[in-house]
Amino acid sequence: MPEGSQPRVPDIVFYSSRSENTLRFVGGLGLPAARIPISPKDAMPAIARPYVLICPTYADGMGQGAVPKQVIRFLNAPTRRARIVGVIASGNRNFGATYALAGRIIATKCNVPLLYRFELAGTPTDIARTRAGLETLGRELCSTEI
Repeated sequence: MPEGSQPRVPDIVFYSSRSENTLRFVGGLGLPAARIPISPKDAMPAIARPYVLICPTYADGMGQGAVPKQVIRFLNAPTRRARIVGVIASGNRNFGATYALAGRIIATKCNVPLLYRFELAGTPTDIARTRAGLETLGRELCSTEI
């Protein structure tokens, strides 16, 4: 790859609540990303290429409500749902079995792989692993979709 050029990676689409843990994680990746808005009144991002969804988990003790409503709204559009190629989920390990549950739910419903899980805003190791994984995925998709 020529020096100074960005690796080809799938687009990144993410949801982050007002806590902005997911926003900090995505910012650490140093890659362009589109944010799903917090407010249902705001327009959803336009998605034209394959993307990886990064999503936090908000579940009660029984796992209800794990996927944020705005993410559900985003994925309910068939054209956006058709372009998802993987999901990365965050959560809090204190919640045991529901840790990063949103990722498992989305992966199952959209028939895509759960690529990675991280806690809260992630660690530098989480960010490095995620970026490397996105670059690998980009190389795999490059010849056919990106």
